[in-house]
Amino acid sequence: MSDILVTGGLGAVGSPLVDELESRGHDVWVADLPWNEREKYYRVDVSEYRQLERVFADREFDYVYHLGAEFGRNNGEDFYETMWQSNATGTKNMIRLQQKHDFRMIFSSSSEVYGDYDGLMEESVPHEKPVRQLNDYAISKWVNEMQILNSADRHDTETVRVRLFNTYGPGEYYSEYRSVVAKFCYRALHDEPYHVYDDHHRSFTYIGDTVNTLANVVDNFKPGEVYNIASTDYRNIKELSDLILDHLGKDDSKVEYRGREEHNTLNKKASIEKAKQDLDHDPSTSLEEGIPKTIEWMKDEYDV
Repeated sequence: MSDILVTGGLGAVGSPLVDELESRGHDVWVADLPWNEREKYYRVDVSEYRQLERVFADREFDYVYHLGAEFGRNNGEDFYETMWQSNATGTKNMIRLQQKHDFRMIFSSSSEVYGDYDGLMEESVPHEKPVRQLNDYAISKWVNEMQILNSADRHDTETVRVRLFNTYGPGEYYSEYRSVVAKFCYRALHDEPYHVYDDHHRSFTYIGDTVNTLANVVDNFKPGEVYNIASTDYRNIKELSDLILDHLGKDDSKVEYRGREEHNTLNKKASIEKAKQDLDHDPSTSLEEGIPKTIEWMKDEYDV
């Protein structure tokens, strides 16, 4: 089994990933920002090199899942200083330490790197097509992918990039900067208004399916590869809203429909053949299964 560090290991994806890796027998440590009483834990700001350096002075790791980053398009606009420091500088710090300590890295990128591309999103698209990322968060993820590729060319570092597509499910707490699923579920539960950009389509991926595939990377590590971690559950955003409201027995009287949102990718339809072949990716949880699980978790967490 492997010694593994997960940055952002307290987050919506990181926390269940840590559980999954531990269940497979790996020795897993977590690095994140908040205070936490977890035994194998480092309180670290990834944008601060010396804080990260102390972690690797303390112990060596075979693999690092680098999930520690600021999340979300609007978050990246409203708090761009923090976003760039955490995302771009944080990843540069990790790369420098990778060059020194020779661990293998799994980097969490995003479907946002496909920008204004409107076709089937195969992994090669951003390298071969004239794609324009549409917001700072998207740009930061693409910058990080370029940093990783340059390090591999110059220093022979070994990294796998994974582009997550609209991962949702239990464990994601509500804020205005979280995923569309978390926002719709929370607001519908609390009878609060929300808006739907009903011209947009997404490939929604349940957290359990995403985490299982991410955990498979360490056993099927191919340096330099990049994978879409997505589902074939490709839906209009209005369909998502309707499904949530139907499950709660509510109508759409508090929903405002707005058509298209500027500075956001219109359609995200992913090719997942590489992930299925190399990582045994199996996105089998449909929205009809995943949304009720998400809502029931929120009911418990928010005592609704």
